[in-house]
Amino acid sequence: MNESELDRALRETFDGSDAERRVVVRQALDLADSGKAARDRGASLSVEEIVTNLEDAPDESVANRWNWWMGALEVAYGGYETFQVRRYASDDTGEE
Repeated sequence: MNESELDRALRETFDGSDAERRVVVRQALDLADSGKAARDRGASLSVEEIVTNLEDAPDESVANRWNWWMGALEVAYGGYETFQVRRYASDDTGEE
């Protein structure tokens, strides 16, 4: 998975701060590297697949959409809670 391609696609498609998007990209890369999604779903993660699944989520920020999708995968397969976004630094203050 190409990190900069995913970052660009998320920035162009969804609302959310730069910090929020960075943590979603990091979680997506970690998920792809783990091989879990490929084993469970029979296909490697792609930028297009991530964007498509996030578009199905309720209309919220990119992190909320990501967590919605991870929640669906958790129910279906288990083991996805670890890939949810818990916290991210605010772009304005640098605080979490």
